[in-house]
Amino acid sequence: MRFATTIEPDGTRTAVLVHARGLAPLATLLPGSNGDLMDFIASGRLDEVAVAAERADSSAFVRESGVRYGAPYLHPRMIWGIGLNYRDHANDLDAPLPEEPASFIKADHTIIGPGDPIPLPVQSERVTAEAEVGLIIGKYCRNVEEADALDYVFGLVTILDQTAEDILQRNPRFLTRSKNFPGFFSFGPQVVTMDEAVPSGDIGDLEVSTMVNGELHRKNTVNNMTYSPRHLVSFHSKVMPLYPGDIISTGTPGAVVIRAGDVAECRIPGFVALTNPVVAG
Repeated sequence: MRFATTIEPDGTRTAVLVHARGLAPLATLLPGSNGDLMDFIASGRLDEVAVAAERADSSAFVRESGVRYGAPYLHPRMIWGIGLNYRDHANDLDAPLPEEPASFIKADHTIIGPGDPIPLPVQSERVTAEAEVGLIIGKYCRNVEEADALDYVFGLVTILDQTAEDILQRNPRFLTRSKNFPGFFSFGPQVVTMDEAVPSGDIGDLEVSTMVNGELHRKNTVNNMTYSPRHLVSFHSKVMPLYPGDIISTGTPGAVVIRAGDVAECRIPGFVALTNPVVAG
């Protein structure tokens, strides 16, 4: 199944099921739902919404054409980013492979949605955009082993993670600063459940592409990560609890320098592409 959040002209946000018959607001399908996608993820009502959608009549669905999508939700408890996780990307930067996941935290003020502008901060002269696949945690997760780790993932999402690269290059201890300017984390438009995102059951087959202005910059498959999604969930669950709606952004196959006027894009086959224009800050 696929889920998204639409935005009305007045700013009203509505969480929806993306279905073959159209878009169905979750609050319509699920009595008692407040219509917030992160709350739905935490509710454990995935099977219930599937049954409700099949039973619903056509009045529950609206046409998708002309709808504006936003970030799926705005306030995850935690966003984990993973640096240098594709072996080829580490080689591009002539950087040693981390002996453990090189993780960092981003705050929710960085979040933007599909089509929203990425503002270039005046403090940086070299900003990069990085396409990634994100893991959306679906239930409380603490001290889990790799064999069970993906059982705690609700779904996957396309991500563009931005970095003020010149700030980071001055000193690796500036990682938090370089990653946390407003607009430096775009995700959406759809959260795709694991069974639909990877029907083969092998998440390693997914191919992630960083695009700029419609041209491919770099692509790679999840199988070429140093630390697999299973490992990332297990590893971070042993650092701290993971909660529904938490996001692990698994690393990029390649970062591309972006400038005002560019359009950055994350493409993953089977997903709706995520695109964001770049503007001067």
